Amino acid sequence: MKGFLLDRNVPARLTFKPGLPVVAVTVIGENPTDSELWDYARKASLVIVSKDSDFSDRMILHTPPPWVVHLRFGNLRLREYHARLERAWPSIQVLLKTHKLVNVYADRVEGIS
Repeated sequence: MKGFLLDRNVPARLTFKPGLPVVAVTVIGENPTDSELWDYARKASLVIVSKDSDFSDRMILHTPPPWVVHLRFGNLRLREYHARLERAWPSIQVLLKTHKLVNVYADRVEGIS
């Protein structure tokens, strides 16, 4: 994996450094379809970070790339959102080495092979 592609439902500016480059979905276009986002991430070896369950459903049937980080902790104020994501990020990066899908919940982070 070469970086992270943030879906439109994820704030494009993170308040922490994830270790690999971060790309906002707007590089693909103003309103890309899920398939366009998927294909872009696959070709560029990027991890899709999204709150959209469509990507984790699709991921079950495919082999990486792309990988998917599914944020499943609901709506939060922006500050709490960033804090929760930053706390989970070390676990996310470790799990992505051996799992194609990482689910991030309010109380835990789980990898799915």
